[in-house]
This record gives sequence, C-alpha cells and structure tokens, in this order.
Amino acid sequence: MDFFTYICSDFIAGFLLELQMYGQIPLHLILLFMLYAAGAMTAAIACIYLLFRRANAFAPEITPPTRLRRWTAVFFAILAIGHLWYLPAAVLTSPDTITLSILIGALLDSLLTIPVAIIILLCMLQDRRRPLWPVVVLTAPLVIGMVAYIITRSNDIIPVMYAYLLLLGIGLIIYMVCAIRQYRRWLRDNYADLENKEVWQSFIVLAFILVMFVIYIGGDGGLAYEYIIQVCGIMLIGYLLWRVETLSDLSISHFAIVEETSITKDVENSGISKKTLDQISQLLQKYCVDTQLYLHHDLTVTQLAQALGTNRFYLGQYFSHQDTTYNAYINTLRIDYFVLLYRDTVAAQRPFTAQQLASQSGYRSYSTFSLAFKQRMGQSVKAWMRNSAE
Repeated sequence: MDFFTYICSDFIAGFLLELQMYGQIPLHLILLFMLYAAGAMTAAIACIYLLFRRANAFAPEITPPTRLRRWTAVFFAILAIGHLWYLPAAVLTSPDTITLSILIGALLDSLLTIPVAIIILLCMLQDRRRPLWPVVVLTAPLVIGMVAYIITRSNDIIPVMYAYLLLLGIGLIIYMVCAIRQYRRWLRDNYADLENKEVWQSFIVLAFILVMFVIYIGGDGGLAYEYIIQVCGIMLIGYLLWRVETLSDLSISHFAIVEETSITKDVENSGISKKTLDQISQLLQKYCVDTQLYLHHDLTVTQLAQALGTNRFYLGQYFSHQDTTYNAYINTLRIDYFVLLYRDTVAAQRPFTAQQLASQSGYRSYSTFSLAFKQRMGQSVKAWMRNSAE
C-alpha cells in the first residue's frame, strides 16, 4: 500500500469514526464546523457574484475596474477551495497524515493565497498598470521552502522560512505605503471628486490582510485560533467585496489625449512657457469659470483639458506652476460658489439645507464637500454658517 492510499484509508476511517461519535461531538465543535462551512460558502458566493453578475449590486452608478474584479474573484475562489484542503486534517487519525495534510495546505497557501492577495493590493492602485511577475518571484522561495520541508522534514528550514516571511511582510508594507502615497498624489492631480476613491481604504485592506497573515502563521491551531481565522476570513470577504464594487474604474486607458493645438505646440523641452501659462489661465476663465463647468459631477482633468483644447499633461504643468493641484483648483471654485449660493439663498429667505447647496455646487458626496470646505475655509460648514448668521 503506497503512502497516498494510506492517507485515503486513514481519512475514510476517521470520517466513519466521526459519524459513529456524532452524538458525542461537543457543541463548540459543531459550531466551529458550521462557521467553517459558512466561510467557504461566503467565499464561493462572492466569487460567483463577481464572475457572473454584470451589474453592480452595491453601487449601481459605479463601474469597478475589471482587472481588480477578476483577481478578487480568483482570491475568493481560492479561499473557498482552501477550506477543502484543510478539511482532511479535522478527521484524519494518524499524526503523520494530519501533519502532511496541514503542510500541503500551507504549500497551496504559499502557491496561491499569498500571491493573489498581494496582486489584489496592487490592482487597487490605478495610477499605472503594475507588472505582476515580481509577485511570483517574491513568493517562489516560500513555495520552494515548503516543498523542501515536506520532503525532508528538516526543522532547520523553519527558521529560514519565518525570517523570509518577516522580510516579505516588512517589504510589502514599505512598498505599499510608498505606492499608496504616490497614488494619493495622482488622484488629487487628476480628479475633483474623490468619493469611493480615497486611499485610506487601501490601507485598511492592507492592514486586514496583514493581520490575517500574522494570525495565520503565528496561530497554535487551537480552537480559539480556528474561530478567529474563520470570523476574520468572513469579515475580509465582506469588506473586500464592498470595496471592489465601490471603487470606480480609473484606468489610464480611459484617458483620451487630444490633438495638439497652438497651446500644446508652445511647450519646449525645458518646460512650459509664460505665454502658454497665460493662455491656459485665460482659457480656464472662459471655459471653466464663466461656463461653470466646475459644477459638473465627476469632472476629470482630462475632460477639462479637452474643453480648453489642450491635454491633461499641459494642464497639470499649469497647476504645478501655480503651486496647486487640479483637485484644489476645482474645490476652490466649488466652495466659492457654495458661499455665493448660500448668501443668495439666505438673502432671499428660501428654505435650504447644506446638503442641497453642496449638491448644487458640484459635490455628489457631502462628506467630500465637508472636508474640502474645512480645508478651504479653515472651519467646518456648520461653524462657518453660524458665524455668517451673526
């Protein structure tokens, strides 16, 4: 009888033994198996939803990034299947086969779960399309180490693997912090409306995955550990699904660069000329301020550049020379319009709410407006309105 036949027979014997002792199984173990099944089912349903549902059930007005949606579906599928490759350890009876089952599960996690989790973090950052092959290179030593340990069972490999996992985690944190900060600058240079795009959500996903990773590698395999892992897994699935579906597609491919005009031809390699700066300033006044284009929801720097007859690169250069960003420029116009609208409404003694005026000023989200208002005016909306009424 070969080794794999021995494992199968041990699994069947253990399963039959569990059936015979079903009436004697403690309630906490039954609850754990129910939670285990709930985790697998949640992951499977989330995977099916992302793969086959075209419409967005969480935010119908938002189109999520296709690449992120697909990789998240793959991650959910791995989580669902992962419940299966750890299941034999619960019913096997031989210590050797239990250990082997757990090691195979850890190998599959190193091969699939960890790399795809890192890929999801990269796909959330849409300022550029980052290559994925470095993820394979970085996780390959984990796979090689697990295979070597399964074959040799040498305990000398364990400290080396833990050290590598620690370095990998620290390196991932440093890289993601730098990348997310760069992503924040890119957003504020290109978008006026940042609801559902704010980068602090990416930090939460990173922290969630890292916490689960620490619990996973540092757990003792006891009952409390199993409960924590399953609860955290279900929470991660729910939060990640919501995050993916509320993140707008901001891929570079959606940016259209218009043909060169007299403005774009007036730029030298050394930088943008003063004449061009003056021209862009005049065009902004004519096509953005006078027409109140800034009141349009989700106005991007590309759309504004097209209205001016230039492209977003030169417009970005203009804002840089003015020591501001596109986001700050649009918010300044919108807040000034809100102030004017508020005073006109109060003077006319018309009923209003701050939310209504914010919406008329170009903001889809009141929380985004509140933050922009405080940055511009130095006080909250309520405090400013109270002081204005005195």
